Amino acid sequence: MGDAMKRALLLLIAANVLAGCVTTTPSTSIHQPMTVRPEPKAVVAPANGAIFNIANSRPLFEDRRARFVGDTLTINIVEKTQASKKSDTKAERSQSMDLSVPTIVGLPLKGFQGMSASADSANKFGGKGENSSTNDFTGVITVTVIEVYPNGNLLVSGEKQMGLKEGEEFIRFSGVVNPNNITGANTVQSTQVADARMEFKANGFVDTAQVMGWLSRFFLTFLPF
Repeated sequence: MGDAMKRALLLLIAANVLAGCVTTTPSTSIHQPMTVRPEPKAVVAPANGAIFNIANSRPLFEDRRARFVGDTLTINIVEKTQASKKSDTKAERSQSMDLSVPTIVGLPLKGFQGMSASADSANKFGGKGENSSTNDFTGVITVTVIEVYPNGNLLVSGEKQMGLKEGEEFIRFSGVVNPNNITGANTVQSTQVADARMEFKANGFVDTAQVMGWLSRFFLTFLPF
């Protein structure tokens, strides 16, 4: 092995060792971005005074529910699904056949006269399968309005990150909210969110131990068995 190849191999090993030491954020399918700054309000208002500040003012009787880009909304995650499937298939087939050669005077091949033959065949098939799945995901997360659709629906997205002793945990949520489903407390149930995407992921050493190594993944890309 040449010196150049040795150096390349050592660099590859070092890069993977360093990559294993760095804490990475799990990949996500949540709508991006997961947060956004509020858009400036183009309104004609009086100039700022000693107490009044237009940047922080909201009408006294204004609805506090989220409706602008940058507004926040609380999502109650109450997802619980249960599905089961069971199938049982049976098939049977049987067949029998009898053949005999009668004894007739004057026919050739007299050695075969009086012989009988029988054949039996049977085929049986049975199949049975059963599958069940149960999911339970509850929690609360506050998300940000990242886009307002022309019909008034809100595209929201957000992330909650918790650093634990063994690593970090990420709770992510995104979806489309109908403003009519938002309660007075600026809250909506996750079951009322369209195109909802929910994730609960972590990047601790326990989760890393469950991931196949990079060299194994490399060989699995072209091994036929």
